[in-house]
Amino acid sequence: MDTNYRLAIDPGVKLAATLRYLAIGESYPTVSYPFRVSRHTVAAFIPIVTEAIVEEYRDEVIPCPVTAEEWKQIADEFQKRWNVPHAPGALDGKHCAIRKPPNSGSLYYNYKKFCSVVLMALVDANYRFLWIDVGGYGHMSDAQIFNASELKECIEEGMLNLPAPAPMPNDDVEVPLLLPGG
Repeated sequence: MDTNYRLAIDPGVKLAATLRYLAIGESYPTVSYPFRVSRHTVAAFIPIVTEAIVEEYRDEVIPCPVTAEEWKQIADEFQKRWNVPHAPGALDGKHCAIRKPPNSGSLYYNYKKFCSVVLMALVDANYRFLWIDVGGYGHMSDAQIFNASELKECIEEGMLNLPAPAPMPNDDVEVPLLLPGG
């Protein structure tokens, strides 16, 4: 917002700084310098811009499959490209460095010895996002974040329409689809 003391930061600058931060994964001061914006201001707008990007492009860029056939196609592509059978996606978490929020104790402090939030994502064989969860505390493991996730709940309640168990290649034992993690 424009004030008597300064003009508002252009939305294009906010978007460019956010995309640089997400692409490079550096600290707020490193991102703030080329855009001539304080690190505190960067820390304030990056979460807002990131959330706006997710909300705007969720259905277009992150289309979660809804039919058994769509899940089967993804699993077939994993088999073809990576020689991983029965995988409707790969699941992993990424620590995104942040400044320690005030009064947060050790919630955000991770095993890598810095403060972070965790981005957990399910991707297809071509690294396209199928599902994301952003905001897990840095101290949480991938398993803890997955266990508290909407994705796990949907799998357990059968809301994803995953294909029925089928035999692995060169076998006759039926096995459900698997989610390899990193």
